[in-house]
Amino acid sequence: MIPMIHGAAGKAGSRSLGAAGFSISELVIFMAVVGVLFAMSIPSFVTYYQAAALRTDVQQVITLFNQARELAIKQNDIVCVTMPTGSQMALRLDSCAGTVWTGPGTDSAGNMNLPQGFTIAPLAGVTFNYLGAAGAPTTYIMTNSTTSATSTISVSLSGRVTSP
Repeated sequence: MIPMIHGAAGKAGSRSLGAAGFSISELVIFMAVVGVLFAMSIPSFVTYYQAAALRTDVQQVITLFNQARELAIKQNDIVCVTMPTGSQMALRLDSCAGTVWTGPGTDSAGNMNLPQGFTIAPLAGVTFNYLGAAGAPTTYIMTNSTTSATSTISVSLSGRVTSP
């Protein structure tokens, strides 16, 4: 028969049923480690968020250029994309001096606002013909006025609008 050991020697390293869980010092250390990891991840998250916002807003401007290209094909005519200001775009029919197109997304003067906080340069226009081709290849730079981050939008001679 094996003798049973009673008392403190048999319970070394074990806890009684009433003491289950973590001690307050263990919880404080855990919370400190989580807090440090969280604080270290904030700059990466902010950088990622700003880059994602720039990509999203660049895609919105590319959509506006493609809308002008589609309008030229639909109207079977020339459509000129003009930049009245660094934060607005307007579509003109027949030529860059033609009548301003008004429709979905424009105000009463025919201006479409670029995403808030972004500007585009140069203010040179680009034309699309009835086949959707551009009159000349053009490159635009979009700038975030808050972070000064920039992105390039290119319009190729074929009319394709891209951003790297």
